[in-house]
Amino acid sequence: MLIRDYIKELISESINTCHKNGTLPIFDVGQIEVERPQNTDNGDFAVSLPLKLTKILKTNPLEIANALTTNLDNEKTNTVFEKIIVAPPGFINFYLSQEWVQNHLNEILKSGNKYGNIIKTNPIKIQLEFVSVNPTGPLHVGHARGAVLGSSLASIIQASGDMVSKEYYINDAGNQIDLFVKSVYSKYSILNGKEYPMPENGYMGDYIEGIAQEIHDENNTQTLNEAEIKPIALNKMLSNIRSDLLNLNVEFDNWFSEKSLFTSGEFNDTMNQFETNQLSFTKNNAVWFKASDFGEEKDHVLIRTNLEPTYYATDIAYHRNKFLVRNYDKVIDIWGADHHGHISRLKSALEAIGIDRTKLSILLYQLVSLKQGEDKVRASKRAGTIITTNELVQEVGPDACRYFFISRSPDSHMDFDIDLAQKKSSENPVFYIQYAHARAFSILKSVKEGNITLNDGNFTLLENEHEINLLKKFSELTEIIQIAADRYETHHLAKYSLELATLFHLFYQNCRVIDESQSKEITSARVKLVEGFIIVIGKCLDLMGMSKPESM
Repeated sequence: MLIRDYIKELISESINTCHKNGTLPIFDVGQIEVERPQNTDNGDFAVSLPLKLTKILKTNPLEIANALTTNLDNEKTNTVFEKIIVAPPGFINFYLSQEWVQNHLNEILKSGNKYGNIIKTNPIKIQLEFVSVNPTGPLHVGHARGAVLGSSLASIIQASGDMVSKEYYINDAGNQIDLFVKSVYSKYSILNGKEYPMPENGYMGDYIEGIAQEIHDENNTQTLNEAEIKPIALNKMLSNIRSDLLNLNVEFDNWFSEKSLFTSGEFNDTMNQFETNQLSFTKNNAVWFKASDFGEEKDHVLIRTNLEPTYYATDIAYHRNKFLVRNYDKVIDIWGADHHGHISRLKSALEAIGIDRTKLSILLYQLVSLKQGEDKVRASKRAGTIITTNELVQEVGPDACRYFFISRSPDSHMDFDIDLAQKKSSENPVFYIQYAHARAFSILKSVKEGNITLNDGNFTLLENEHEINLLKKFSELTEIIQIAADRYETHHLAKYSLELATLFHLFYQNCRVIDESQSKEITSARVKLVEGFIIVIGKCLDLMGMSKPESM
């Protein structure tokens, strides 16, 4: 059980005791909030419930706090907390006991890389869809932000006890694909000594010529027509996208084809459901969804006058597949911020066909600007001026890409500082965190190479303030995983990792692990502490999809 939940349970039991013995009148408790004070002088945890209850009970908050503290179960509190103090104007501050913190190291060492994981008795089935870029060009840095956010969030949610499937939705139907194929075919025709006009708004990047050249070289004994080139060009582009994602340490469990919605009949089934349930109507030879009946300002087109489905219609069919065919309990989509206007109307359509709109969560991420000196370049697949994901990875490495993207809330615009990401110093958080991991390994290597004899370790000897601070930080990992999973916010883990690394570096500077002048008992205990750090920081790096260097 998380310490936060343990405190909530203690307070709830105290309230029941107060009700029974008449110390406090009966009242509706509501939500019990447990916080971590910024200043640890005010405890490791704090409860402000008395301040909330003062209006309800019309009683001084300090009196309420004292009543709740007096009626706490002492046997339960003493196993975890050194002291519990009431502080003005009405806080209850909880201080972890040194003994509990020391003993918690045993759990970490015993759990190994499973430490921090949460086991749920009823895990839910979640689908996480992200990236899903049209396969018409390479990934740019904006896509990379969504890719890293999605892959890290999936790992965090899995660690929190739920089941997650990562999916890429392939937009392989529609006008953009036709433009892409025609663009490739135009360049391919030139290689064959023929002319085929580049379509208006066609794709002009060098990668188009590259794909055309590959197709030409692989089929030099025959000349292909546009229809024959289409699947080849599309597969090559998808292969390139997969490769770009792998370079960023991003993988998917499933690649779902938009075209399959039509070949399987699911798109027609979806449109038939709208018609049968009188959710759509025909106007000017187009089919419209009665969105205004479901809270939208206006109705929306499903099928155009030329009988072509809108992107909106296929998106409805796709999400119907997620919920009603594959039966996911929860779906999380990660979109660029420019899709904000699509959220409400998609949820309204799902509600119309009987899907609880709250089961769909959509995370939006803002634009990314690359900062190196004062230069900023916008990406445009069609103009051919692209800052690709691969270019960024080659410049700073996948670990820096991942950490920098994870460390900021996705709803904030991001300036990616390339110069900072390349620094080999404590200024660069990626270097600083990974150096802490490598430094810990170097200690264990020295122990092994020095044939230093150790015992099981007496953890009560870990009483230096830097040791205690590090041990306390270890105990926060499960809580951080839970918060990040519940809120879909990966930046909590990035912040925690940096704080953890900082405390380890302080420990290293102030507490000698290997020292002939100190007892074997202290050395053994500190080596175990280092082993615990490797487990905890290693777990963080795994969840963030970053490497764990053993030397730097």
